[in-house]
Amino acid sequence: MPPLRIGFVPEHFSTPLHFAQTHFSLQATLIPFPSGTGHMVTSLRAGELDLAIGLTEGWVAALAPPSPSPSDPSRNDFKIVGTYVESPLCWAISTGSTRDDITSAADLHGKALGVSRVGSGSYVMGFVLADREGWLRDFSSAPPSDGPPKQPFDVKPLQNFENLRKAVNDKTADFFMWEYFTSKRYYGSAASPYPIKKVGEIYTPWSSWKIVARNEVVGGKEVEKALDKLNAGVKWFQEHEEEAVRYISEELDYEEEDAREWMKTVRFAEDVKGVESEVLEKTVATLKKAGVLGDAGRPVEEWVGSIKGR
Repeated sequence: MPPLRIGFVPEHFSTPLHFAQTHFSLQATLIPFPSGTGHMVTSLRAGELDLAIGLTEGWVAALAPPSPSPSDPSRNDFKIVGTYVESPLCWAISTGSTRDDITSAADLHGKALGVSRVGSGSYVMGFVLADREGWLRDFSSAPPSDGPPKQPFDVKPLQNFENLRKAVNDKTADFFMWEYFTSKRYYGSAASPYPIKKVGEIYTPWSSWKIVARNEVVGGKEVEKALDKLNAGVKWFQEHEEEAVRYISEELDYEEEDAREWMKTVRFAEDVKGVESEVLEKTVATLKKAGVLGDAGRPVEEWVGSIKGR
């Protein structure tokens, strides 16, 4: 069997995966996806990946909706098989550094939201923010005469982080959401290229990163071996802080101070195998409330390959 193809986001969270390969001989082809989880969903469904590590909300938004028809397998070609990060993710809300018209999240209602892709974490969390701020209409109580509900903002798919920063400076978009420490290095008018400023933040109300696998490899020996190697990479990360800081600051282009600060906030899973169904059910409930998912949907058991404790 050829090596597993593993998709990942090449940011600081990928450090244990790097250690799994460099210190524990993880036999896999690691494929970076700087544009994030939404792009990995597309690649998984195209058969271009076997495993992927991405954001919980992105996987759930892709897997929870019902298939368009019983003969259409597009909603059921991969499953969640593991938990990578137990801690929540801090999403920074950012705009262009000179955008004096935007100073807080309260200024964003009806504005243009830049996202990497529709269905990505940056897209999903925009609607979670809208729910928090009270910008979503209650569809059940709105009378039909009110007409179709208005979206809380205009969504602009822009593919990647650099395009998002550029867009909030040239006003193609008004704001975007990305992980805080990745955004932080571009704060301030002296940052280059495309400086930004932080106008707010929101945390995921669930553990932030999950592991998925194509149905064809779920439960297979190669996946089990890969997850064992990843467990070893997590343990190495926890026990070798200075090596982790060097890798993050020298290879991933973060400031050393930020790498150390991030390491105080992140909590990787002690055992990456399996996922707690309660976490996914909470995610589904939150995404339904935020209008990302409709009322109909598939049971969690249909799109999870391994539930912890079972």
